[in-house]
Amino acid sequence: MPLLEIKGVSKAFGGLKALSNVDFYVNDGEIVGLIGPNGSGKTTLFTTIMGSLKCDQGTILFRNQDITGLNPYQVCRKGIARTFQLTKPFSRMTCLENVMVGRSFGSDLPSGLKQTKKEAEEILAFTGLEEKGQSPASTLNIIERKRLEFARALATRPQLLLLDEMMAGLNPMEINMAVRLIRQINDSGVSVVIVEHVMKAVLGISKRVVVLDAGKKIAEGTPHEVVKNQVVIDAYLGKSTHA
Repeated sequence: MPLLEIKGVSKAFGGLKALSNVDFYVNDGEIVGLIGPNGSGKTTLFTTIMGSLKCDQGTILFRNQDITGLNPYQVCRKGIARTFQLTKPFSRMTCLENVMVGRSFGSDLPSGLKQTKKEAEEILAFTGLEEKGQSPASTLNIIERKRLEFARALATRPQLLLLDEMMAGLNPMEINMAVRLIRQINDSGVSVVIVEHVMKAVLGISKRVVVLDAGKKIAEGTPHEVVKNQVVIDAYLGKSTHA
């Protein structure tokens, strides 16, 4: 039984079909890459899973429970968390306070403020922000802001983590650090779905890759299968990636 199962999900904005009858699943312990051209529906799919957008048709199951139409806080408490391509920390709050806010939501809530702070400090250390705990979020650089976004999502204690272009704007060394961090969280038992345009990273870390184009799923398979798929090459990867 899949951890997450999406059946025939569609979403339109007026005459624009952002998602069209998409089927998608994630197994326990998997890292799944979700790729495709800009505007292909990847972020819309994340937003629909989290309940910020309601799908026009289709069903979303998490651990075989129907979560279609639930509000974002309800989805979060079920055990799903996400990051955003454009990081949005509480700028006037410290990094520690930002993560404490995240720890106050989601599943398996702490017993009180002391426990919340302790666990938030542990998450900051895990994500490499231990020394930034008392720094205002507004003082962070791009890699630190992305790590804080990651930390806040982890603080909700997810079973499934949706990462939206976490590596965008990072240099090669920072991308390698991000990949190691994702592997570590996956090794701890959290399943991961990655929306990413850094192909070397997403293909290297994913067990399975799903490809969207114009709101439709056009391919699914192992990274090796996907990069050799002519439909994917024509729609997204191009000849240089295939070569």
